[in-house]
Amino acid sequence: MSCNSSEISSEDESSSGSAGFRNLLHMPEVRSMVSRWISIDMPSTFDVGGLVVGSTNKTAKLWMKSPGVFAGRPFVNAVFAECGPGCSVIWTEHAVEGAFINPAALSHDGKLLMATVNGPVNYILRGERIALNALSRCSGVATDSFKSVQLARSFGWTGTVAGTRKVTPGDFRVVEKYGLLVGGAGTHRLDLSQMVMLKDNHIGAVGGSILEAVKKARTAAGFHQKIEVECQSIEDAFDAATAGADVVMLDNFEPEQLKIDARRIKEQFPYVIIEASGGITNSTMRSYLSEHVDVVSQGALTQGYNCIDYSLKIEASAEF
Repeated sequence: MSCNSSEISSEDESSSGSAGFRNLLHMPEVRSMVSRWISIDMPSTFDVGGLVVGSTNKTAKLWMKSPGVFAGRPFVNAVFAECGPGCSVIWTEHAVEGAFINPAALSHDGKLLMATVNGPVNYILRGERIALNALSRCSGVATDSFKSVQLARSFGWTGTVAGTRKVTPGDFRVVEKYGLLVGGAGTHRLDLSQMVMLKDNHIGAVGGSILEAVKKARTAAGFHQKIEVECQSIEDAFDAATAGADVVMLDNFEPEQLKIDARRIKEQFPYVIIEASGGITNSTMRSYLSEHVDVVSQGALTQGYNCIDYSLKIEASAEF
């Protein structure tokens, strides 16, 4: 099976056991994004390593070597589709996005076969590091997201754990936002255009009036786009809710005061979404959870995550 765009799509649709987030991605744009990564990796267009190995068809095995949530399969497919014609990626039954996998528990040598890549060896090696970078980072975000959501659920809280816009600049944010979803967390807004976020700097830049800031934002946001206001006090929060904000962010509040203020806001504005934010981590999250808090956002989910270890190994050959 060659890795052209249609065949990658049909292969992934038929055998993917993910929660369906792969269908969220506009794959032509993903392939265009991946093509840019390859160009950046080879700016002079010379591939001396490719000259050394030639274009003989070879097989490489993709191994998972540390425990975590598997995520990033569509990006791996796209990488080998864009590296050159004649590649194929065949996934094993273990390659289910969203599944927490411990390779040591499923193999005798601590690593688990996730896929086999076939094709011209120069093309395989051209995509190796880019594919592994995307896979290890996407899985890292998904793993941290999964752990955070599971921790919140263990405390009986049913709200949303979300990331933030503290992501890698450029189009790699797509990989990290995708990892959040696969891990069970919310993405928060994807970019500046998706939702209006009026932060303290916005309010300060227009003279400090939350009412006027929200009013002006609504002229462009209309009925179809949520407006969120970052609040530093309960007074800010009441002003924001009164002005018509859809989401009130209680930023850098002390946990106990945040829960008191969240209850007061909900009593008067029951339909306003309340977000707790500001340096919250898994070790501190429990103290912020409340029935009156709808969202807890953590920048660390996309800013301080640990990568999951994968490797891609060409099957050895005696020929040169």
